Order: sequence, then C-alpha cells, then structure tokens
Amino acid sequence: MAITLTYNTTTIDLHPDLYWSDELDWAPVEQSVQRSVSGALIVMASERIAGRPITLQPEDDASAWMQRATVATLVSWGAVPERQMTLTINGTSYDVLFRHQDGAAIEARPVVQYQDPQPTDFYTVTLRFMEV
Repeated sequence: MAITLTYNTTTIDLHPDLYWSDELDWAPVEQSVQRSVSGALIVMASERIAGRPITLQPEDDASAWMQRATVATLVSWGAVPERQMTLTINGTSYDVLFRHQDGAAIEARPVVQYQDPQPTDFYTVTLRFMEV
C-alpha cells in the first residue's frame, strides 16, 4: 500500500504499514431527531459534505517506523493553520487538513530514546487528518 502526503510540489512518502484506523467509522449522513410539542417525531437528515476523519497509525510499536527528518517535516507542515494537502492512499487522493481539534494532530515517539537525536533515528507516528 502506497501512502503519500503532498503540499505544493513536495511529496512525503509515508510508511506503507500505517493503517487508516477510522476508515469505516465515518457515516456520510448527519441526522437529528426531535419531538415537537405535539409529540410528533421530527427527523432531519442530510449528506455530510466534508470533515471525514483520516487517522493513520501503526499497528503496534514495532511497525511503520519513520525517520526523524520526515517527522520534522510533518511537524513543520502541521504548524501552519489550515494548510491544505493531498493525501494519497492506494491511488485514491483526499484533500486534507491536520485535525488539531482532537488533540495532537501529529503524535510521534522515538523507537529508542537518544540524548542527541539524529535525522535518521526512527519514530512511531500517528497522523490525524480530516478530509475537506
């Protein structure tokens, strides 16, 4: 599975072992149900146009390691509000933003903690996007 993230002309190859953990949790319909003062049921429904969450994460701590240099680029991209990017998963492209409202949009932990981290050190990373 190929996964890339593109901003302008720069493309980052993300580790292919990241998986889309909330892919099937999205409901394309928004619905609200209320009762009127007479007791009648009022149902309003419409199609969701955007906002689908896309969380990419490793299966466990032993998979989908990424180098610190890649993580640093992702962090710098995530530091810009409303930066729109193109996420491509298996040939399907999604216009995305980092999902900051759910806590950390980028969660990165070193595989081995070193006192003097190097750009080639490995990290496990969880990335939170939303489709726009």
